[in-house]
Amino acid sequence: MKINASDEYGLRILAKIAKSGRQGGLSISQISEMEGLSASYVAKITRALRKHGLINSNRGHKGGYVLARPAEEITINDALKALGGVLYDSSFCKQHSGNNKFCSNSVDCSLRSLWRVVQASLDKILDKITLRDILNSESETDNQLKHIYEEIFSSNEHMRELNV
Repeated sequence: MKINASDEYGLRILAKIAKSGRQGGLSISQISEMEGLSASYVAKITRALRKHGLINSNRGHKGGYVLARPAEEITINDALKALGGVLYDSSFCKQHSGNNKFCSNSVDCSLRSLWRVVQASLDKILDKITLRDILNSESETDNQLKHIYEEIFSSNEHMRELNV
């Protein structure tokens, strides 16, 4: 699995907006300058974030992008789904059938089981991590994420909770 550029920059843009504290928000040109990205690329990412209800735009001379809700209510999973979707969903098999109309493994596929467990595990942890959790220094964020990880995976119950 690879984290793509849109995922990385999208999370960075959300963090910049959250940290800005500006009433009017951050403009595309401000975000572009802060992150060293083209304005068109920032516009593409902010469009996806806005479409999924993570940010709002304020018009006008002092307008810009603001969070649509508090940082502690925006999960990393929300953001990643808005930016690029999930690693695995049920339509995956239909899209990877090779030259056949249906996947040759559509009846009995151990890989489908693998991807469902991987996706459920990712969802479980990414639903617990909020934008607020990643707004601190790297060491503070590392400690917070370790705590969340231990909380989720400290018991054997996590496999039953995955619902796979």
